Amino acid sequence: MGKTKQMGGIKKKRDANFELLRVIAMGMVIALHYLYQSDSLIVLKEPLSAVKITGSLLEAFSIVSANVWVLISGFYLSKSGFRLNRILQLLLEVYFYTLMVSLVMQMVGIYTVKADDSIFRSVQYLFPISSEHYWFATAYMMLYVLSPVLNCGIEKLTKIQLQATIAGLLLFTCLVKSLVPVNFVTDDRGYGVKWFLTLYLIGGYLRKYDVKFLSDKKRSLLLYVFSCLLSFCLLLVFYEWNWKYDRFNYYFEVLFHYNFILTLLGALGIFSFMRGVMLKEKGLIARASIRLSPYLFGVYLLQQHLEIKDRWVYWLEGILGKRPEQVLPFLGTFVLAIFLVFVCGIAVDWVRKEIFDFLTRILGNTAVFRLIDGWSSRLSEEGEDD
Repeated sequence: MGKTKQMGGIKKKRDANFELLRVIAMGMVIALHYLYQSDSLIVLKEPLSAVKITGSLLEAFSIVSANVWVLISGFYLSKSGFRLNRILQLLLEVYFYTLMVSLVMQMVGIYTVKADDSIFRSVQYLFPISSEHYWFATAYMMLYVLSPVLNCGIEKLTKIQLQATIAGLLLFTCLVKSLVPVNFVTDDRGYGVKWFLTLYLIGGYLRKYDVKFLSDKKRSLLLYVFSCLLSFCLLLVFYEWNWKYDRFNYYFEVLFHYNFILTLLGALGIFSFMRGVMLKEKGLIARASIRLSPYLFGVYLLQQHLEIKDRWVYWLEGILGKRPEQVLPFLGTFVLAIFLVFVCGIAVDWVRKEIFDFLTRILGNTAVFRLIDGWSSRLSEEGEDD
């Protein structure tokens, strides 16, 4: 339907329905960060309020965002070749934000790193992947490096073998932690490559094989809504039980982990629903989704920069005022905050892309660029031949 790039140019031609889903998912990411930073979520041992109940309901419907993003990647990447220039582009994009944003903040005088913390912060800026400056970028980078191996498994394994592999991964990364009230040492709450590998294989499986239950749009949408509402209801139940009996702390917290079973089911529901949505190729929504797509990852990188992620809600208060204590004004502020952060992120990443495109035109014919393109093409061709 149109040309776009996903996280470092993963695929040139994408379907508008999934691009729209990625736009929605990025809005959910912003929503999650706003709700947490604005103290708009239910907290154990703290009194309830209408705003916090509303905020936790919004969180329940937004927590699927990261899972959705990786499912889309697995769906498309599992049938594409490995290209070195894609991972380099992703890495350069991360460095643009870790270094250039820090430089700009120093120039305008809002850089907050203390002298005794400068060495550690420097390491986080110079080695953003190894230091997990952005946890998602770190996990995604490792996932992409492993994608040729995963793709080989998806294509070579029989259907039942692939099912068994996914079931085994789900058992250890999702099902056990969802039921057993123990903080396992190996559980990273879905913030790592283990969970991303599982989601990637699920995305590849959904591309290759039909799942009858998820093939119906209505059932898929109901799965999303039911999973999110059940998570929210369980949150209220465990909050009340904890208030009365001082127990069930684990079950209260685990509900909104990325690798919790209901979070996964909700992500599968909205993913499968949007898979069945047909958008008119020349329609406004389709064209807008495709145009916005190359800049979405930059929205995440900007708002989650170490110097920004704990401050942007405070900055927004200068524009929107303090978080309202009534539900309707809160919802209005919530929507405006997401819109402003989204627009700012798109604008900054548009500048980043223009700079990258300019440098590509200038340096594209140099020996280094030709060498990288040659290696990338060779890796892709050999992968396809296999």
